[in-house]
Amino acid sequence: MNLRQLRFFVTVAEELHFGRAAERLCMTQPPLSQAILALEQELKVDLFKRTKRHVELTPFGRHLLPHALRLLADADELPAIAKQLARGACGSLRLGFVTTADYNLLPGLVSRYSADFPDVKVTLSEMTSDLQMDALMQGEIDAGLIIPLHQTLHPSLEYSRLISEPLFAAVPEQWIKSGRINPVGGKLLASDLAELLVILFPRKAAPAFHDIITSYFVRNGIAPETGQEAVQMQTIVSLVSAGMGAALVPGSLKNLARSGVRYLELAGEPPMIETGIVWRRDEISPTVAQFIEIARSAVADYSSQDFAVGAADGFSESRNFRLTNGLSSGLASTLT
Repeated sequence: MNLRQLRFFVTVAEELHFGRAAERLCMTQPPLSQAILALEQELKVDLFKRTKRHVELTPFGRHLLPHALRLLADADELPAIAKQLARGACGSLRLGFVTTADYNLLPGLVSRYSADFPDVKVTLSEMTSDLQMDALMQGEIDAGLIIPLHQTLHPSLEYSRLISEPLFAAVPEQWIKSGRINPVGGKLLASDLAELLVILFPRKAAPAFHDIITSYFVRNGIAPETGQEAVQMQTIVSLVSAGMGAALVPGSLKNLARSGVRYLELAGEPPMIETGIVWRRDEISPTVAQFIEIARSAVADYSSQDFAVGAADGFSESRNFRLTNGLSSGLASTLT
């Protein structure tokens, strides 16, 4: 059975007259009759009751007709669908992201992408940078927003830096009021952190982010005591609000307003956290290509005193390198 035979069947079914159906199809009647007979023989069932003066559908023919119409309609739509797929206007995009991206790049990128390409199904999965690398190589996600790792990037992957932003100290406001810490010009000295309990991401949950913070401590010759650990930014800020410790967090987290928390700049040279996009080098789909283009253009528009926007070029010379469980808080607040 092929689409040509189905078109013959549908035309005869609509006309209930072989002569008129043949005229519509720009053919003579005998080849049309032979084609319908061949289709009936292939299906091993009669589609029409025929007399010299009358043609009507059999019960089987009546039930087959809507299916044939639907199939032909779908076939007619294929060229348009193919064009949409080719330019990334439909299909799917599976995007991984690190927790910190939920408070800077992710909400705006997803909103802009979904507005430009509403027919693309976007599935978001929160995972650490190293797990995103593995997921990309296993074909489980199409692209990811990551904090770049220190090791060499796998040759099958491509990375583009998007933004860099400084870390701020999130401290209990009560500590400032009580004089436990004394910001100088609204900034916190690294030495002030030495005597404080610090709340950290567990290294196994966010190795790149954890190492940025601990490297800052080592560079400044301090070794703060680690108190609580938490894997969600909002949890860390809640612990700070409860007076359980201080934390170093991305500057974009200031958007997460929480009573009892003060965000302080770090004096001197604060640690920077870089966020970029990674994808499979040789398997870039149209939907991924469109998302990368939107990410790069969004970075060009991304202006805030808290961020040092990075050029959307290749990986820097220093390194060669659905939400699945529901929307995270930052993204949900943006989309609602």
